[in-house]
Amino acid sequence: MSKPVRVAMIGLGFGAEFIPIYQAHAGAEVVAICRRNEVELNKAADQFGIEKRFTDYADLLADPDIDYVHINSPIPDHAWMSLQALDAGKHVMCTVPMATTIDECRQIVEKVKETGLKYMMAETVVYSREFLFIKQMYESGELGKIQHLAASHPQDMDGWPSYWEEMIPMHYATHVVSPCLGLTNALAEYVSCFGSGEVRESIAKKSGNRFAVESCHLKLKDSDLSAHIWRFLYDVARQYRESFDVYGTKKSFEWTLIENEPHVLHTAKKPEPEIAEKIEVPDFAHLLPAEIQKFTLPSEIHDAGHLSFVQGGGHGGSHPHLVHEMVSAVSEDRDPWPNAVTSANWTCVGLCAHESATKGGEIVKLPEFTLQS
Repeated sequence: MSKPVRVAMIGLGFGAEFIPIYQAHAGAEVVAICRRNEVELNKAADQFGIEKRFTDYADLLADPDIDYVHINSPIPDHAWMSLQALDAGKHVMCTVPMATTIDECRQIVEKVKETGLKYMMAETVVYSREFLFIKQMYESGELGKIQHLAASHPQDMDGWPSYWEEMIPMHYATHVVSPCLGLTNALAEYVSCFGSGEVRESIAKKSGNRFAVESCHLKLKDSDLSAHIWRFLYDVARQYRESFDVYGTKKSFEWTLIENEPHVLHTAKKPEPEIAEKIEVPDFAHLLPAEIQKFTLPSEIHDAGHLSFVQGGGHGGSHPHLVHEMVSAVSEDRDPWPNAVTSANWTCVGLCAHESATKGGEIVKLPEFTLQS
């Protein structure tokens, strides 16, 4: 067996959920963890039996025993932490979004090309059981020709950390962009987005955004397909939903309107009352090494009260799939999925969409560096 990939975990709120997965994976080893709060750092390190503990990120990056960093820090830290890690010769897996500006996305893409290191944005949706189920139907031909894609991510962020009040809805859109593009392995070419309604003044001042809802159409490159996505963070009455709908010539999949209820599959040319049927989506743990298959189950989430899981359905069992993809990519010396260019395209869709919304729906093209897959 090849030498285990040595991982450092950065951020130990949501990030701590990944440590037991790495520790169970035969091809990986968590060699260090990093958190600013030393008391919480030591608590986590003691809990998981990890010797190397850092409160200073620069000190961690100087450690030659680390192959890659898995970044789960607050959103404003994603870009600079990724760039510093790449400069230090470390591969990077970073939670979403890749960055908060187009220029930061460009810098990461250029740095990956310059260094030859691996970068993966840890987008949970494209490794969720629902997405894997739909992708299996698509690849087997069961859906027929895809005709349209849609996704929504309504979420009330009151009660979350205060930095969310500075966030613009479409700047955190990868959970709806990624399935619409990832299903057919496409990239977005251009977008048109409208803002609707308005948030309360305190949120508008902090974020610089007055729109309550942002609704975007995106054109898939080299395809006859378009997709519709929409997003909100504050001041709209709606239960959390992270949906993905796919419309094909043979079958169509629609996400349930109410969390934890069955999804709906529509089959063409049946008698009208029989077209729609409620379905239960199976788990896809069988795609994983045996030792980490159990981590697709909600019972393995050790902090089930974390808002990220309460308002996220346990992330669809995606965590062990993300770990396995990045560990495998480093071990096999190949690009992970999504790689840096794809991650940039998915992230920049939302950044370009907000720009479009501020211009009344004007078409905004994705930057060229996000189209060179």
